[in-house]
Amino acid sequence: MSAKIIDGKAVAARICEELKAKVAELTAAGKQPGLAVVIVGDNPASRVYVNNKKKKCAELGIYSEEHALPESVTEAELLDLIDRLNRDPKIHGILVQLPLPGNLNEQLILDRISPAKDVDGFHPVNVGRMLIGLPGFLPCTPAGVMELIKETGMVLAGKECVVVGRSNIVGKPQAILLLREHGTVTICHSRTKDLGAVCRRADILVAAVGKAELITGEMVKPGAVVIDVGINRNAAGKLVGDVHFDSVSQVAGWITPVPGGVGPMTIAMLMRNTVQSAEQSR
Repeated sequence: MSAKIIDGKAVAARICEELKAKVAELTAAGKQPGLAVVIVGDNPASRVYVNNKKKKCAELGIYSEEHALPESVTEAELLDLIDRLNRDPKIHGILVQLPLPGNLNEQLILDRISPAKDVDGFHPVNVGRMLIGLPGFLPCTPAGVMELIKETGMVLAGKECVVVGRSNIVGKPQAILLLREHGTVTICHSRTKDLGAVCRRADILVAAVGKAELITGEMVKPGAVVIDVGINRNAAGKLVGDVHFDSVSQVAGWITPVPGGVGPMTIAMLMRNTVQSAEQSR
């Protein structure tokens, strides 16, 4: 048996086509969606992500501006910039590219972004709204994962869902979104006993732990939906996920590739949040 591939690129392209029409409509009405991206220092991976976001904004007709700050920037200067962007009517989304240099308090800076412009869905207000089921911006990667699961046609209600990883950016919000769809959710982490046995129970397995090819074929239930959020380099320098693709694809029913699975969805969801923010600001 060989798993069906969930094509994140194709799903993201479809969502972006719909957004493009919406952006044109908003722009015609004098409300062009706008995204401000703040990048500190010169982390090469962050630079790639920021360029991809800017490119996608240009494709969809979203106004974007980049604020590239030196690593020496002070916390006060960064907070001042966020305050200015919070007040700027042409900006509907503010994104501070993580990670920030160690001398800056990440939480303090994220908390300063207005919840109404927090298109990353990291602000405690939006996290709280997600937790209790109120409308708000959802974190982009977990929201993208939900779209990919939907693509398989699997109904989540009553299914065993296992999330490997408990980060604030993916693992925890992913568990909440699965729970909101009535999944029975288990969160695994570095202290979980017998990870393989827990994973084998999963109808839906989301790997978001940042360990190259941790999840192997014998850890997966036959026919399961396997979503790989990881992006790692293996010993040979090849880009791989948290899932050992060759062995897992022999067992799973559905699987996302790396690259081309979750990655494109994260950017599509960021664009969706930015457009949603512009709509709400009318």
